[in-house]
Amino acid sequence: MVIRGRLAALAFAGSLALPAFAEAPGRVVSINLCTDQLAMMLAAPGQLVSVTYLAQDPRASVMAAEARAYPVNHGLAEEVYLLRPDLVLAGRFTAQATVAMLQRLGIAVVIFDPAYSLQDVRQGMLDMGRALGREAEGQAMAEAFSARLAEIAAPASAVTAPRPTAATYAANGYTSGDRSLSGEIIEAAGFEHLAASMGLPQGGVLPLEALILADPDLVISGQPYPGASRAEEVLSHPALLALSGERTAMQDRDWICGLPSVLAAIKRLRATRDGIGGQE
Repeated sequence: MVIRGRLAALAFAGSLALPAFAEAPGRVVSINLCTDQLAMMLAAPGQLVSVTYLAQDPRASVMAAEARAYPVNHGLAEEVYLLRPDLVLAGRFTAQATVAMLQRLGIAVVIFDPAYSLQDVRQGMLDMGRALGREAEGQAMAEAFSARLAEIAAPASAVTAPRPTAATYAANGYTSGDRSLSGEIIEAAGFEHLAASMGLPQGGVLPLEALILADPDLVISGQPYPGASRAEEVLSHPALLALSGERTAMQDRDWICGLPSVLAAIKRLRATRDGIGGQE
C-alpha cells in the first residue's frame, strides 16, 4: 500500500470497514463517470477540481450541466498528476493503467466498485462521504435515498402476487441479469425480470427468437446513438414491433451508476407497470 500525505490507496467495496481520515482531502480528481457524479453531489465547494469528459455527456450523465463547471480529464496519468491531487477517485474497471501509475507515484487513489444492487447504491453514498471527509452529508444522502425508495417501490403485495414480466434488450441482443442494479430497479418497480426464468442471472445474449416466444409484458431498450450501428439493428427488428406487450426506452444515464437518480428510473417503470392491463 502506497501512502502519500494523510491518505492511503484504498478499495471501497460493499460494507467494508473504512478508516476515518484525520483531515479531508483538499484537491480531489475523479477519473470515473460514476464517481464524477457522486463526488459532485457530496464534495465541499472547491474540493473537487476535475471530472472526466464523460460527465459532460448528457447521454451518459445525469449531471452533464453541473459538470460543465469543472475542468475535465481523460483519465490519463500525466494530466491527473499535473492537477496535484490529494486524492483520486477511480472505478474498479476503468483506467487501470492510470491507477497503477498514480499509486506508484505515491498519489492516494480510492477505488469504488460498481453498484450491483440498490444496497450498493446506498453504501456508495456512505463511502464517498467518508472518502471526501463529508461523512454527515453522505449519511444524510443515504438516509434520504432509503426513505424515498421505501415510498416509491412496489408494495409487498405486488412482489408476492403474480407480476408482469419485463426484459431489457440492448445492442447485440444483450439483456441485463436480474442480479444486477438494473435488475433490482426492475424488481422494485413491481416486475418479474425475464432473465431470471431464462437462466441469465448475470446477464448475457438473449436470442431474438427466445424473446419473441417469451413475449414479456414490457421490453426496455436503450435509445440508439447517432449514426448507423449493426449492433443496434436488432432493436428495430419488425418482430419486436409485433410483440403484444409495452415498450419503453431507458438511457444509460438512467441506471448505469449508483446515484439517487435511480429512484427516478424506478418511479418511471412503476408508472408503466401500473398502467399494464389488469394490474392494481
